[in-house]
Parts: sequence; structure tokens; C-alpha cells
Amino acid sequence: SPRTKDHLVSFGERMSVRIMAAHLRENWNVQAQYFDAFELGLTTNSEFGNAEILEESYENVKRAVLSIDENVIPIVTGFIAKDREGNITTLGRGGSDLTASTIGAALGVSEVQVWKDVDGILSTDPRVVKNAVQVPVVTFEEASEMAYFGAKVLHPIAMQPAMKCNIPVRVKNSYNPTHPGTRIIGKRETNKDKPVTAISLKRGVTLIDIVSTRMLGAYGFLAEVFKVFAQYQISVDMIASSEVSVSVTLDVASLDEKNRNQKCSVLERALSEIAFVKFAHKKAIISIVTSIPRSSWVLANAMSALEEAHIDVEMISQGASKYNI
Repeated sequence: SPRTKDHLVSFGERMSVRIMAAHLRENWNVQAQYFDAFELGLTTNSEFGNAEILEESYENVKRAVLSIDENVIPIVTGFIAKDREGNITTLGRGGSDLTASTIGAALGVSEVQVWKDVDGILSTDPRVVKNAVQVPVVTFEEASEMAYFGAKVLHPIAMQPAMKCNIPVRVKNSYNPTHPGTRIIGKRETNKDKPVTAISLKRGVTLIDIVSTRMLGAYGFLAEVFKVFAQYQISVDMIASSEVSVSVTLDVASLDEKNRNQKCSVLERALSEIAFVKFAHKKAIISIVTSIPRSSWVLANAMSALEEAHIDVEMISQGASKYNI
């Protein structure tokens, strides 16, 4: 069961902190002590595999951490917690970073650091563009947009506690500790000469065009469309809509081919009852994270570049944050 799976996968994290604390004590003469996060009061709902941290955790964690001897360095598990019934839960993707961000927010620290294997956030995927450069400073909104659409350095959910408390997050490189990394903050000055912060890429996307079979002006069409997505627990990446049609993209790349085909078939049957539906698979989303005042200029230049490369744009959308095209 999902509950049993969460209990089993928690042992790796719990063993790691015990080993790390012992190593620091024995080999570095550091007064370290291990803690399971739930011992410090980290509490979630009971959605095993992707649990959400409850608001009560912040006060619990603050009280527990401040009661620890100030000479002790706590080594705390990431990724795991307990629900109110005492069952072990896991936080899903980005769970360890989320734990760090939550503890930092609870304590009101000056900065939260997360350590990765790259020099912070890069301007694009270095596997695609060899001369990608490190971005020294981004806003929480920019970092979230980049993460949602392909940049996998930091999950958007992991930043939320720090963002809520306006605590900067710094992404550092474990293999290059002297590098300053990327600082993620609430607001920053935009560079007029370099309006594009980063470009991210998400492959394996499915595009769906949904055209209403009703008369023009009939209400409730979008409500019915998204009721179908909710019924089958399918999330949407991008959306572009008009009065009688809507285009959406789905992130199904993580599914194997059999599950992907099954989900798409079920979705197509359900949507066909209310609309004409057309599926297009193996598409890619190119996401341009830019400053708001120059977004029109950036879009015009992006379209020109795509035209020169003979690449057709099948859908375009700008998010509510306006940072992302």
C-alpha cells in the first residue's frame, strides 16, 4: 500500500542522518546529533507519496529546534514526516529541499541553502546548449516558472515556505563549494540589456486541441472540459483558450508508453462527448523567462528566430505571472 511504501522508503533517509552524525562526531570532533524530522514536529496530511506539510509544523519545529543545546549541530532527515495519526509520510519530488525551506521559514533564518551538483541555476540546459551560463540572481517567480517548465534544479514547491516568509534561497554546488551559486529572492532589478533570464525546455509533451460542438456563446464549456481532467486526475501544463476552443498541454513524459496511451485514450473518449478533440504527441515546450517590460520585444525576436529555423509554433501562452512566455 502507499502507506507501507512510505514507511519502507523512509529508512534510507533515517539511516543517512545517523551515519552523517556519527561521522561528524568520530572523524571531525563535531558535536552533531541526528533527528528524524517528525521528532521535531514536521507534520503532514495523509496523502502518502506526496504529502503536504501542515501549518502547525512551523510552530512545532521552531519550538523543538530552539530547545536543542546551542552547541549541538542537528542533522535532520529531509523528505519524510508523519501525519496526525503517527504514520510516516513522504513529501514527493523536492521533499528534502522542502524540509530545509520549512525549517528555515520556521526559524526565520537569513538564508536557506540547498546543495546540488551544479553551480546554481543555469541560463538553459547545458546538455542542449554547451555555453550555458550561471544566473547569479533570480526571483522566486522566475525560478518557479523555470522549474515548472523543465529546469530541474529546484522544485517550485520546495521554495514556497521561504517565499512566503521572504527568506532568500541560495543554490550551491557540493562539488564546487567556493562558487557563490544562484540567489533566489523576492524582487530584483531587471537588466534592460539582457531581458531574458533563462530558457527552459520540456520534451515529451502531449498537445490537445478541444473545439466545442456547441453554438457560439454557450456557457459552461471550459467548466465541463476541466471537470474531465479533474475526474481522471490529469494536470495541465499550459492553456490557451477562446470562446469555443481550448488548447492544453499535458506532461506525460514520465509515464511509460502503455500508461500514457491508456490515459490519453480514456481522456479522448470523455472529451469527445462534449467537443471535437485532436491529440498531438512528442511535442516540446520552450519556455522563455523574461522581464515583464520587455516581454513584447522578446516575443517578437523569439518568433523571428523560430521562423528562420523553419520551426512552426503550434501554441503560445503567457502565464499569469507574466514572467514566462
